[in-house]
Amino acid sequence: MIRLLGAGLAFIGRHGTAALAVTVFIGMALPALSSYLRPFLTISVFSLLTLAFLRVDQEAIKLRLKRPALLIAALIWMMLGAPLLTYLLIKYLGLAALGPDVVLALYISTAAPPVMAAPAFIYLLGLDGTLSLALSVAAFIVTPLTAPFIGSLMLGPSLPLSVGSLAVQLSLLLVGAFLLAAILRRLAGRERLARSAHQISGANVLLLLVFAIAAMDGVAASFAAKPLYTLWITGLTFCLALVQIGLSLILFSPASREDAYAVAHTCGTRNMGLMVAAFGGTLPEFTWLWFAVGQFPIYLLPMFLKPFVRVFCRLNANSVTPQA
Repeated sequence: MIRLLGAGLAFIGRHGTAALAVTVFIGMALPALSSYLRPFLTISVFSLLTLAFLRVDQEAIKLRLKRPALLIAALIWMMLGAPLLTYLLIKYLGLAALGPDVVLALYISTAAPPVMAAPAFIYLLGLDGTLSLALSVAAFIVTPLTAPFIGSLMLGPSLPLSVGSLAVQLSLLLVGAFLLAAILRRLAGRERLARSAHQISGANVLLLLVFAIAAMDGVAASFAAKPLYTLWITGLTFCLALVQIGLSLILFSPASREDAYAVAHTCGTRNMGLMVAAFGGTLPEFTWLWFAVGQFPIYLLPMFLKPFVRVFCRLNANSVTPQA
């Protein structure tokens, strides 16, 4: 039975990238389960973080750290530059008049670290994902410092948690997942983890399915009751992701095209689920809808942007190497 389960997880893991894109649609197609699983969203985020830290390639990160200038610049832009630019736009364009729910949506979309699947998406596009991996890990490390700071600027007293409480919640999630992953890594050993790569990917996809179902609570009902409104919000989440990608491409154009795109795509795929988990899974209705439909660009943009990446990075059609 255990061997059969392992084989099933390995099968899912070998087709992990395609399965990731499907999870958000499955989540929306199962609204009856969404309200039941919503309280488990924080647990699913913690479990996903643990698996992500479990699979971190330490040697790849060490290679990038030998030439840290690009990594540091990308980290500063992603975790401070982009959210501070958003704050200035909110302040000087009067976006705060739209209400704290809208500002909170913009906050979690720009102050969150990247999704830990970002390196896998970079590999899927045929690029080197080590820069994305190093950037993702570094972003997670600084999030308990940068996210509360940005939150205090953007939202002030409207922040769902105090600055100190938000920092503590983010630290508990990240440090707890890192320590658990370190224990599991020590118990399993490097060789067993390498042999179990597809099984771990399969478990990751199943956890993402749980996350997607929980995140999609109310989305199907919103599409049914207000289809144009919900499509409009979905379109805005795509626009924000593309703006972050586009600005990052421009800023990092002096680097190689592959590195510039790796930074850009990583910046455009924010882990809003981590912020929601830090808030205890509770958000205002508009912000929750934004967070839920904001999963679509994260998992669909790699497929939509693949032709652009091939031209921009001058890749051959046979150079794409899918990875789970």
